[in-house]
Amino acid sequence: MPDVCVSEKAMARGQQKIQSQQKNAKKAAEKKKSQGADQKTAAKAALVHTCPVCRTQMPDPKTFKQHFESKHPKSPMPPELVDVQA
Repeated sequence: MPDVCVSEKAMARGQQKIQSQQKNAKKAAEKKKSQGADQKTAAKAALVHTCPVCRTQMPDPKTFKQHFESKHPKSPMPPELVDVQA
């Protein structure tokens, strides 16, 4: 009889372990999903300069000026980019 009780305990503990692993995996997936959204939001917030010609967004004035000079050479330079060193 004691062998049956030991195996039942082991089986119950095994089931608890599986349930715990599934619960932790679900938590980790939710955390990763929410973290990805936060990173995406932060990256989008960093794009503060918008090209008036093509509406492309850039993070800093230096990149903006390089973009403007290479992609729109015939268009007049926006006044905010005149003093920027590229």
